[in-house]
Amino acid sequence: MTPQFKTKRRQNIRYRIRRKISGIATRPRLSIYRSNADIYAQLIDDNNGQTVAAASSRDKDIAAQKMTKTEKSKLVGAAIASKAVALGITSVTFDRGGYLYHGRVKSVADGAREGGLQF
Repeated sequence: MTPQFKTKRRQNIRYRIRRKISGIATRPRLSIYRSNADIYAQLIDDNNGQTVAAASSRDKDIAAQKMTKTEKSKLVGAAIASKAVALGITSVTFDRGGYLYHGRVKSVADGAREGGLQF
């Protein structure tokens, strides 16, 4: 599989997912982006086109810890959940961004659930 094929395939999966789900102010979309080194999570209100809250493994408190990428992903999920709960959001729609629900993506979801989000 060439890198171009893999990115095109993921893009098609993303488009297929995004046709079915969207975020609103009361139930924003929890969007995940995974790079080779880091992971990012955003709460997005698609009606207004705004990012409500964001967290990543590059945040100072998470990046300073020496642990595996999967463990850091769980901390990212907990961080986005705490920001959402502070804003009064308890329910979100999960957008895995075309990635398999496995590994770091699953860790973000588990951390967010433990932090008090429902999806």
